[in-house]
Amino acid sequence: MDETFPAAQRIRIVLVGTQHPGNIGSAARAMKTMGLHRLALVAPERFPHPDAAALAAGAGDVLDAARVHATLADAVADCGHVIGCTARTRRIAMDEAGPRETATRVLAEAARGNEVALVFGRERTGLDNDELQLCHAAVTIPANPGYSSLNLAAAVQVLSYELRMSALADVTRTTEAVAADDLPASHAEMEGFFTQLGDTLDAIDFHKGRTPEAAMHKLRRVFLRAAPDAREVRLLRGVLADAQRMARLAGGQGGSGSQS
Repeated sequence: MDETFPAAQRIRIVLVGTQHPGNIGSAARAMKTMGLHRLALVAPERFPHPDAAALAAGAGDVLDAARVHATLADAVADCGHVIGCTARTRRIAMDEAGPRETATRVLAEAARGNEVALVFGRERTGLDNDELQLCHAAVTIPANPGYSSLNLAAAVQVLSYELRMSALADVTRTTEAVAADDLPASHAEMEGFFTQLGDTLDAIDFHKGRTPEAAMHKLRRVFLRAAPDAREVRLLRGVLADAQRMARLAGGQGGSGSQS
């Protein structure tokens, strides 16, 4: 499993009615290079086939694990979200988006626990109307309008790449969020800590009549040099709060004893 792409466990590539077995192998290779491994085939004309194995070029495990179905309905029966890859069409009214937006949508659906299918049609005719009716949305690759004929495996590569890039961006954002939590505490957080530290030293009579400024200057330098993060400052302030509570209890007990 690719640890940078955990959503791949819920994403499948579905090839419908593939006519050339080499395209199946090339699609498997395109998937594996981007961390995808779940391939479903709907009524392929020739599969298994030596051409598929040859063009998989190291992605034989993806081919071996591919599931073959009689119909698209069977292939996506357990999916919560299905997106058809198609040339821009007005045959059926449905949401259309580009590869990048679609990748974000796919990952969001996978994060919700949905099985997601990206469906690719036949090399010459694509998906028919009945198959498009099974899709929640369509994705259209913005190819050159003067020559928009995109090889099946190339289309799989484009979508697989966008999925991977979106997944890596999510990992980066998560890492940055964790890193931000580890940054040194803010000036305000440190000043709040120093104020509480000064109050605590007074409460436990640390200075014993000596001027507190000299000790606080040294302590400030120690803690500023240590550069604690926000969580560490919260921990230190928790220790100080307990010390203050114990000082109050000790003071109360002392006062009670002097009255008896």
